[in-house]
Amino acid sequence: MSSKIRLPPLNSLRVFHAVVRHRSLREAAEELYVSPQAVGQQIRLLEEALGVVLMEREGRGIRLTEKAITLSHYVSAGFDEFEEGIRRVTGPRERERINLNVSPYFGTRYLMPRLALFRQAVPDAEIGLTTMIDLVDLERDQIDLAVQWGYGERRDGQSHLLTRDPKVICCRPDMADRITSPADLLQFNLLQPARSKRLWPDILRHLGVEAPELDRGMTFDDAATMRRAAYQGLGIGLISVLDAEEDIASGKLVAPLGMDILSDMPPETVPGFYLITTKARLRAKHVAALHRWLLEQDWQEP
Repeated sequence: MSSKIRLPPLNSLRVFHAVVRHRSLREAAEELYVSPQAVGQQIRLLEEALGVVLMEREGRGIRLTEKAITLSHYVSAGFDEFEEGIRRVTGPRERERINLNVSPYFGTRYLMPRLALFRQAVPDAEIGLTTMIDLVDLERDQIDLAVQWGYGERRDGQSHLLTRDPKVICCRPDMADRITSPADLLQFNLLQPARSKRLWPDILRHLGVEAPELDRGMTFDDAATMRRAAYQGLGIGLISVLDAEEDIASGKLVAPLGMDILSDMPPETVPGFYLITTKARLRAKHVAALHRWLLEQDWQEP
């Protein structure tokens, strides 16, 4: 029978957890309401207890060693478990509550048509459904499940792709005559999504267009705002396929290079809607049930 490892003081692990999240002794100290010196002392105590170097000075900041990065994954998971357990036992007792946040576009286009089925997935739970354009902080915002637009890159949880969100290059009809090749796009302002600096560069690269650094002086938070900007002729928009089909049919916009010119982009360069949560939250059966239902749906057909 193997002997148990003696754990270091919990307070040292708590301080380490804060430093790793902020990558700063000073910001960790502000969160914990102690001095940076006290934070540094706790890190040194932890290093002594473990017999390893966790952090090294790098200029005016710090650099995590490989051992610190490895340890941080387990410490983060442990504190997630603590917080979730406490939240579950101190929350409302009369009915389980699930806090679900979705991007506005996903909520309107994909979730609302399935709302009745969605409710049947967890009939005994209270569901708090919110929409948020900004990336949610699962801990700060007390969110159990989130559906966010992007590329699924989250350090604070696990993410699963629900559906891709391919785009169509669209503009107002009076601008289209000046666009006969992909390079012609650079004559115009390329409307930038606030949530992605890589989308236009990936598209231009795919089309074989070499472009200078794009102007991000004006960005658009959500699909609806980008769409309205394209209507007004402020530039070339990247419009979701469902919206593009509607706008082209109504004559508000056109796809000067064709609807399918981006259809063969590598999957990893196409943004999508990702379901985000943590292992700790999935320990609650109602959250796990709704998570499973969301994954099982065919979101290709809104």
